[in-house]
Amino acid sequence: MVKAIRVHETGGPEVMRWEDVELGNPGKGEARIRHTAVGLNFIDIYFRSGLYPAPAGLPFTPGNEGAGTVVAVGEGVTHVAPGDRVAYVGPLGSYAEERLIPADRLVKIPDGVDDKTAAGMMLKGMTARYLLRKTYKVTSDTTLLFHAAAGGVGLIAGQWAAKLGATVIGTVGSEEKAELARANGYTHVINYRTENFVERVREITGGKLCDVVYDSVGKDTYPGSLDCLRPLGMWVSFGQSSGPITDFNLGLLGPKGSLFATRPTLFTYIASRTDLEETANDLFDVVRSGDVEIAVNQEYRLADAVKAHEDLQGRKTTGTTVLVP
Repeated sequence: MVKAIRVHETGGPEVMRWEDVELGNPGKGEARIRHTAVGLNFIDIYFRSGLYPAPAGLPFTPGNEGAGTVVAVGEGVTHVAPGDRVAYVGPLGSYAEERLIPADRLVKIPDGVDDKTAAGMMLKGMTARYLLRKTYKVTSDTTLLFHAAAGGVGLIAGQWAAKLGATVIGTVGSEEKAELARANGYTHVINYRTENFVERVREITGGKLCDVVYDSVGKDTYPGSLDCLRPLGMWVSFGQSSGPITDFNLGLLGPKGSLFATRPTLFTYIASRTDLEETANDLFDVVRSGDVEIAVNQEYRLADAVKAHEDLQGRKTTGTTVLVP
């Protein structure tokens, strides 16, 4: 028996329970891993609340990323072995002391990256990577706006985009978070609680606006995000921390400048083993080089996942948070 967080009905943080679960031997193509750290992400709230349905239904163990040590492997697994340090994103089930997982989702953690850093950066770091290098290829000529700049993805993206030479604008909800964003690559930071972010983007860019807006906030930043884009600019909606956009009007894109809009997800970008390895290796490279620093700013016991979710949902956290079994 091992301990895990289980969700038997969707709802608030209180629906998560710390329970004993049976865990068998790995089957064909599987590995059993013992977690040393588990990443906390806003997508965990979406699954727990029922906004995103758990693929296997109820009950389920939440969590999309983690790091640990391989305990055993099943038939046909050759790229990892017992004793290897590994990390992963998806499928659900990381809020556990140990778990079974498809082995082709595991990547080895290189020397120079510790387990807590790996556990806390896989989803957020690979998200930043696909946003900046695939969804819209950011260069030194790019002017971008990134909402929730002091969040986990935002802090990584700010550093990465700055190293690419882009003009990086971010929005935050407090002066404390503004200072954090400035220390992580953002040349211009807008406090949306005291400033109109659309007007400030116009001022900062001299009316030229942005090439791309990265928006994980959703309801509270729509349709303002569209008004921050130059003609033919791209709106990248990759989350909805303030609630879903329920009235998206495709017709707005034309008069606002023949804009592009997309709703990408990380799991599409790493669906193949080749894409997963390329994305993870690119992330490991920028972290090991020092171009991107992953700040693990909060740490909770895995058994205290309820408190961790309350703090994340209450916007009391910054950067990366990990849960430790």
